[in-house]
Amino acid sequence: MDRNLALEVVRVTEMAAIAAARTMGRGDVRDSDQAAVDAMRKTFDTLNIDGTVVIGEGERDEAPMLFIGERVGRGTTSAAPVDLALDPLEGTNLCAFGRPGAIAVVALAARGHLLNAPDTYMDKIAVGPGAKGAIDLSRSATWNLEQIAQALKRSVSELTVVITERERHVELVKEVRATGARVKLIDDGDVAAAISTCFEASGVDVLLGTGGAPEGVISAAGLRCVDGDFQGRLRFRNAEEEARARAMGISDLSKIYTAEELARGEVMFAATGVTSSDFLKGVRFFARGCETHSIVMRSRTGTVRFVTATHHFDKKPM
Repeated sequence: MDRNLALEVVRVTEMAAIAAARTMGRGDVRDSDQAAVDAMRKTFDTLNIDGTVVIGEGERDEAPMLFIGERVGRGTTSAAPVDLALDPLEGTNLCAFGRPGAIAVVALAARGHLLNAPDTYMDKIAVGPGAKGAIDLSRSATWNLEQIAQALKRSVSELTVVITERERHVELVKEVRATGARVKLIDDGDVAAAISTCFEASGVDVLLGTGGAPEGVISAAGLRCVDGDFQGRLRFRNAEEEARARAMGISDLSKIYTAEELARGEVMFAATGVTSSDFLKGVRFFARGCETHSIVMRSRTGTVRFVTATHHFDKKPM
């Protein structure tokens, strides 16, 4: 894939983030999500790609735009054929209620290289490069934290573990606390949390818990760009979800996927902050424009770019 494509895609996440940020704190989850979807879909049409959404807003009958299977981009004869995993607004509640950590995010890879994950849950564990190879989702949280601490040459008590605050995680939180590790509970947004494990400044060492499977694929793509590690196992809630997974070509329903199996080959990743967090600053509006803060990464080179952009609304209406 053309290396410049990553910098093109960040324009997509910037526009989605700006649109969502306009709705921040109004308490309307649907409005926040729709604003991001509309802006992302419109901006995709300016890119010279032949893109297929494999992780998106849902099935075609559930989402009017950016649905699974939708084709986006200009689609010219010279356009790159790519698959897209995207979330126009990861953390809709975070944005709608003015909480930190909402982002707009896109991952892309060559056609057929992203797992077409069903909209179900996924057990997840993510770590940064220093603990790569030290994790095993088939083992307990306690075992994993001991191995991660050993790899990082630290004690378990010096680890910070991010877990989404959900009733399903009550026992997991108890187990992690019993090891002596520090627990950081978040409302939402486990993609940003997973990627944060790769950056020392975030203070995050591990992501544990169960979240959305589509977000797991996006996280795996981002972690591959910075040599992090990820494992995920689909967690189905009912027989209907199992049947949908089989229809999508997934035969081993209990398989533990590695990052490389979820996002194969060369991948690119771009995300823009909507509301500020330890990972990315949120959109900041001023008199006739705004400032955005984004991250752009490529797995081929391992290049990580933080992009601070100033947008002038009188020259580029939004």
